[in-house]
Amino acid sequence: MRPLLVLLLIATMLAGCFERGQTVAVDSPPPPDDDAICRANNVQPGSPAYIVCRKERDAMRAKSEARADRAQRNLGEYMLNNPTRP
Repeated sequence: MRPLLVLLLIATMLAGCFERGQTVAVDSPPPPDDDAICRANNVQPGSPAYIVCRKERDAMRAKSEARADRAQRNLGEYMLNNPTRP
């Protein structure tokens, strides 16, 4: 009876470690630091050139995210419209 109780206790402990639905982090490079990139052109924060640089970086990031969202949506629609049946 005692080994069964120990086994049950260990099983419940390990079940707490299992996280369902969590995404696994992929080894991807960290995002570039916009401040460091804009300062690399020898512009001071607050100057018009710095503000333009930051706005361009924000626009590029938003465009990239929109492109990734659109690709994911297109893939989902393709999978719904073209089911494969084994």
